[in-house]
Amino acid sequence: MLKYLKHNLFFIVILSVVNSFLTATYLTAAEPELFNLGGDGWTIISGNGSDQWTIDKSEPITVTAEKYDKLPVFNAKGAEYNRGMKLQQTRAQECPTAFAVNPDSIIVREKPEQNSFQYERGKDYQIEPKWGCVGRVSESRISEQQSVYIDYVYGKMRIDSIIRTQTGKLILKKGTPHVTTPVQPELADSERRLVNIWIKPFIEKLTPEQIFPVLESQYPEPPVQTPTSAEKFVPKTMAKLKAGETVNILAWGDSVTDAGYLPNPQTERWQEQFVTRLRKKFPNANIILKTEAWGGRNTDSYRNEPPGSSKNYKEKVLDRKPDLIVSEFVNDSYLHGETLNQRYSKIHSEFKEIGAEWIILTPHYVRADWMGLQSEQGIDDDPRPYTKSLREFAAKNNIALADAAKRYGRLWRQGIPYSTLLMNNINHPNPFGMKLFADALMEIFETGQ
Repeated sequence: MLKYLKHNLFFIVILSVVNSFLTATYLTAAEPELFNLGGDGWTIISGNGSDQWTIDKSEPITVTAEKYDKLPVFNAKGAEYNRGMKLQQTRAQECPTAFAVNPDSIIVREKPEQNSFQYERGKDYQIEPKWGCVGRVSESRISEQQSVYIDYVYGKMRIDSIIRTQTGKLILKKGTPHVTTPVQPELADSERRLVNIWIKPFIEKLTPEQIFPVLESQYPEPPVQTPTSAEKFVPKTMAKLKAGETVNILAWGDSVTDAGYLPNPQTERWQEQFVTRLRKKFPNANIILKTEAWGGRNTDSYRNEPPGSSKNYKEKVLDRKPDLIVSEFVNDSYLHGETLNQRYSKIHSEFKEIGAEWIILTPHYVRADWMGLQSEQGIDDDPRPYTKSLREFAAKNNIALADAAKRYGRLWRQGIPYSTLLMNNINHPNPFGMKLFADALMEIFETGQ
C-alpha cells in the first residue's frame, strides 16, 4: 500500500485513509497528513495547497590544504572504506562516510600553497570515489614518509521536519547538519511532527525515498502479559529476580556489545541500558553484569581461540557460569539454515551444561546496500537469512529471542532513516540505536510469546 513512496517522483501521499495494518493498535500518532513534492524537487506543498516550503540543499563545504603526514599505499583489493587515507572531515569514527565527498574535487599537493606542485591521480595517487579514500600508487612521486596537502569538497546530511504547532499552524523546522548521524529537530511542547525530509549532499533533487512521513510516534509495544516470555524461557533467572537473589548476567558479542566507540559506553551500551531497567523492575535483586565482547569477530572466532587466549570461549564464557547469557553477533550474519542450526545447537548444549539460560538478540540493520535494501522505507521485514534462521532456531528450541531487528525495521514508520543511527556509517549504533536492543530485551520480561 505504501509503495507509492518508491514509485511516484512528484507526489508524496501520506494516506488519509489508513490501511488495516495501521489501526489504532499501531498508529500512535494522529492521522497522517497529505503533502506533495513539487516538480522542482525541492518544494514540499501541503495537501490543500495553502502552505509550501522550499527545502534548502546541503551546502558543499570546501576544505583547502588539509595536511596528512603521509599517505598509505592504495589497496585496491581491500574493503572499499579502507583502501586508503580517510579524509578528516568525512570520518565517521574509524570509517569514512559514503558519498560525503565529491571525488572530482580531490586534489593532492606537495605544499599548502595553491600554486604548489599538484600530483596526478592515477600516476601518483588513487581514490575510492564512494568513500573518498586516498592512497599512493606504485612508483608514485609521493614518498612513503612524505606529508601532503589535500583539497576537497564534502557535504553533510540533515533532517528537516514539517511540524504542526499547538495552534494548528504548519511550520518547517530545519535540522542541524552532520556528516554521519543527523538528528530530527527537537519539538516544543504540544508540537507534532508530521514528516521528515532527509537531505543528502550532492543530490540534484529530493525523491520520495527521502520523505519520511511519521506514521507512528513509537514502536507499538505489545501489552503486558502474564506469564511473560521470561517466565517461560528463562524461568530460573526470573525466579531469582523475583526472590531478590543474586543474578549474574553475561553480555556476549562483537563490537556492538563492546561499544567502546560510544561517548559513554558504561551507561549507553545495550547491556547497560537493559540491566539498568531490569534493576528498576526488580529492585530487590542483586544483578551483576559482565561483558565479554570482541570487535570484528563472531561466535566461531571465540570457539577457535586456544586455551590461555584472552578470548578463549571456554575460559571467558563458559567458565564464568552465569545465570543468563545474552548474545549479540551481527558478525554471525553470514550464517543461516543448517549451518546456523549446527553451530547454535552446540552453543545451546554447552550453555545448558553449565546451567546458563540464553537470550538471543536479533541483529540491528546495517548499511542498506550491505543488506540488499533499495530503500530505507517499507522495510519492516528483515531480508537477511540469518535473522530468519535465528527466529526459527529460537522457536524450535524454546529459547528466548529479543527481536531488535523488528524495531529497526519499523523506524521508517517513525520518520527515522535507520542508517542515521550508525555512527561509523556501517554498523555501529548510537545510544538511541542501543536503546532498541534494551527495548527488545525488556519486552521479554513484560510480555509473552
